[in-house]
Amino acid sequence: MYEDRGIQCKECNEEFTFTAGEQEFYAERGFQNEPQRCKPCRDSRKVAARGPREFFSCSCAECGQEAKVPFEPKSDRPVYCSDCFSNQRA
Repeated sequence: MYEDRGIQCKECNEEFTFTAGEQEFYAERGFQNEPQRCKPCRDSRKVAARGPREFFSCSCAECGQEAKVPFEPKSDRPVYCSDCFSNQRA
């Protein structure tokens, strides 16, 4: 029913593919309009609207190495670096 279609990005003028799967997703959600921007341009607009993320430095509760996290750590809860956090979840 759906076929991949090329669309020209209104921001960078590059052509991108509006895939059959994306078209189906749009139809399921009831979206009326097609995307007008390619994925990189959409992502850059989101970052520009939100502003840069602020990261906080702290020590990992498991290994002691420096960890940068996107939230302000509180002293009552442990904070882990990416590797130790992955190990904790496994």
